Amino acid sequence: MPQDLYSILGVPRSASADEIKKAYRKLAKKLHPDSHPGDKKAEERFKDVSVAYDTLGDAKKRGLYDEFGEMATKSGFDEKKARAVRDYQKQAEEYQSGSFAGGRAGGGGFDPGDLGSMFGDFFSQRDSSRGRRARQESFDEENGPGADSESELSVDLRDAVLGSERELSVRKPVRCADCNGTGVRTGSKVTNCPDCNGVGELRGRRMCPRCRGEGKVREQCLVCNGEGQKEELVRLKVRIPAGVETGSRVRLPGQGAPARNGGPAGDLYLRITVRPHERVRVEGRDLFLDLPITVGEALLGGEVTAPTFEGPVKLKIPPGSQSSRKLRLRGRGLPSLKGGAETPRGDLYVVVQIQVPPESDAARAAAEELAKLYPNDVRRDLAL
Repeated sequence: MPQDLYSILGVPRSASADEIKKAYRKLAKKLHPDSHPGDKKAEERFKDVSVAYDTLGDAKKRGLYDEFGEMATKSGFDEKKARAVRDYQKQAEEYQSGSFAGGRAGGGGFDPGDLGSMFGDFFSQRDSSRGRRARQESFDEENGPGADSESELSVDLRDAVLGSERELSVRKPVRCADCNGTGVRTGSKVTNCPDCNGVGELRGRRMCPRCRGEGKVREQCLVCNGEGQKEELVRLKVRIPAGVETGSRVRLPGQGAPARNGGPAGDLYLRITVRPHERVRVEGRDLFLDLPITVGEALLGGEVTAPTFEGPVKLKIPPGSQSSRKLRLRGRGLPSLKGGAETPRGDLYVVVQIQVPPESDAARAAAEELAKLYPNDVRRDLAL
């Protein structure tokens, strides 16, 4: 059973947008793969947290999730159709209990068959006008857009910070060339549907799913088994926007599953995983880089060069700097996909780490002189 997104972030359903954002940042910092190298459970938990925030951090997506639950997070979710199905089910239940306005069918009230014509996928009607409407629904579906699909994509931290364009190989549904996406074998003859014996309906006044109410069928394509599509490995050029995080989704319009009978293809969504960097840690949208400095630079200060993803920058080391001192470079961290003043770009923190020279007689003599300069025991106040 899918876990509730609010439970994943550890917040109540009444949580404000700021509370959701704070909970996400806290968990993302705690579970980030950089902090748990090789820990698959932490990595999966981190992905779950990112996916939960992708929905609950967006006001519109959150509203749909609150209304429809887990189905609202699926690719290709249609809120209008979902509401129509829900309203139908509600009216059908009222009809069954006798509480529907106007009483049961036959007394001028609700008849489940009246709404059945709205959903050619679910019900078929005996009278010809309703049958035509059901077939029209089927025709619209056959000629409508293809389904959305999803694939995984791993990117480097540099791509997440700067954005990039790249070519990649993706397994995705493509139109079957043998039947041109119809699912029907070329040259096959029309015959009565074996499931409904040419009637177009099954028992219970339900439209036959095999012939979709037509009563006639043709032999299915042997290459794609009647699906009209098959999976193939294709090369795609993809633009990775700056600011992606693990759990982000990149939409490629028209690269999803093909539609039958020439309709437009669906969209392909790439779910992103940002690979850990060997030198840079990520906490929210802030980046942390350990920078080695000499003992002299730590004592006397000086100007050093620090690498960033946008090129080297000059950095002043204050005199008397200790290891782990953080020097902030504003606006050199991760951008936000949402952009705007409310979600500024993160910062890069350069964390200085004092490096001692290799052991030698000269280094030993220098260390002995330095030891005389400490006024107190450096561990005097250390206690647990």
